[in-house]
Amino acid sequence: MAPEHDLADRDDVSLLVTEFYRRAFADPLIGPLFTDIAHMDLPAHLPVMCDFWETVLFRAGLYRRNALQVHVQLHRLAPLEAQHFSRWLSLWSGTVDDLFTGEKAELAKRQAERIAGSLLRRVNGTDSSELITIQRRAPAV
Repeated sequence: MAPEHDLADRDDVSLLVTEFYRRAFADPLIGPLFTDIAHMDLPAHLPVMCDFWETVLFRAGLYRRNALQVHVQLHRLAPLEAQHFSRWLSLWSGTVDDLFTGEKAELAKRQAERIAGSLLRRVNGTDSSELITIQRRAPAV
């Protein structure tokens, strides 16, 4: 059955984040990053991630941590590669699509894509910008 409503409040964010992490922890590629490497305490982590996504989607101003630093530390323990971010994004987008439809659901997917790309670039020591500078080729001599 297709979802009938959009993300509207903290309860919706909590449903989304909880279901996403259920799927992510069970995933053979990224699950071990959460469970075996990061040893994530899910009950403690869920409210933090709800704060993060509520801030991203509704400008709630609740998230005040440094998401990059957490991922840099994890990257030192187990290198995070494009395939990890791709799987994370696929699981996130699939969860959004399974539960919600509408403007905020689309925003959740777009922002996740931007976040994944930025984190991948940053943990690998490159610029976080999606924009690539166009350089003019030197004229032939």
